[in-house]
Amino acid sequence: MRDILLIALFAFAGAAAAGLLGACVLLLIRRRSLTAHLAVVAGVAVTAMLAGTLAVARAMFLSAHDLTVVTTVVATAAVVSLATALLLGRWVVARSRALAMAARSFGDGGDFAAPTGPSTAELSALSRELEATSAKLAESRDRERALESSRRELVAWISHDLRTPLAGLRAMAEALEDGVAADPDRYLRQIRTEVERLNDMVGDLFELSRIHAGALKLSLSRMSLYDLVGDALAGADPLARENGVRLVGEPVEAVPVEVDGREMSRVLGNLLVNAIRRTPADGTVAVAAERSPGGVVLSVTDGCGGIPEEDLPRVFDTGWRGTHARTPPAGAGLGLAIVRGIVEAHRGHATVRNVTGGCRFEVTLPPAEG
Repeated sequence: MRDILLIALFAFAGAAAAGLLGACVLLLIRRRSLTAHLAVVAGVAVTAMLAGTLAVARAMFLSAHDLTVVTTVVATAAVVSLATALLLGRWVVARSRALAMAARSFGDGGDFAAPTGPSTAELSALSRELEATSAKLAESRDRERALESSRRELVAWISHDLRTPLAGLRAMAEALEDGVAADPDRYLRQIRTEVERLNDMVGDLFELSRIHAGALKLSLSRMSLYDLVGDALAGADPLARENGVRLVGEPVEAVPVEVDGREMSRVLGNLLVNAIRRTPADGTVAVAAERSPGGVVLSVTDGCGGIPEEDLPRVFDTGWRGTHARTPPAGAGLGLAIVRGIVEAHRGHATVRNVTGGCRFEVTLPPAEG
């Protein structure tokens, strides 16, 4: 038993010396290729075996022949181990370089395509992560392009909608100043109307800027959908009469919700104004509210004739007004963007879909707790 302990002690001492030397070498070449690291690891394993064997051999006074045999076996193992380590290292390095080249493609704005062929589990996992990251970057680039397009459209629409009334205001002001206005009172009423419309546009821009900046503060209170819808219908009734559109309040459940009454009134008001302006005379705009598995659904259905399917995803984008909306009454494309922002601030979501003869805008809100 004592001999075995001595053998183990000498073997450990020799192997520990080889391991310490290998650790120092690895520290020195820590910035070198993986191939070099694998070669050092293989060399440490063989050297540790050889050092332990030599230490034991000297302690046990082995014959020169036996020591030569042991040394030859260990040397042969060393050659095979080093060759295997070098081949493995070169293969892993090649796979790593191929992966680096593939990663560079989506870093330059392209899509990541994982290298073909077998690879280690770690490199395969890294490839999957890079593919997921590439997909997220592509989505981010698409969103950025969409936002940039929306910003350009918004600037174009705002410029158009500001230039026209400002030109009219200037002409009317000059006519009043020169005393050539045939009906000064009518000019003054028109100026007031244009100023109120410009004030509404500035208010929409301010509201949208608060939403985008995350500065929209909600004062939540418990209220009934019945009252909320009733107030919105009463507020939109004059515009509906002016445009010859019928407002219909379909069955509205008295479902309690916790919302900011002022902001949600603005949501319903924007939806109703949008629906009334898009519905031809003698058409109908219907409002409904009901429970659903996903929460509480408020819907406004108009008679606009439908929206092209390719435009449906853009309806709530800032600045979007559709191809036929070219006149100032259509607004600056902010109303529906404000709707989405306010609804999402309430932890809900807004959607639109085509129905027979028109569109149905739906606002889904979480139900009131308790």
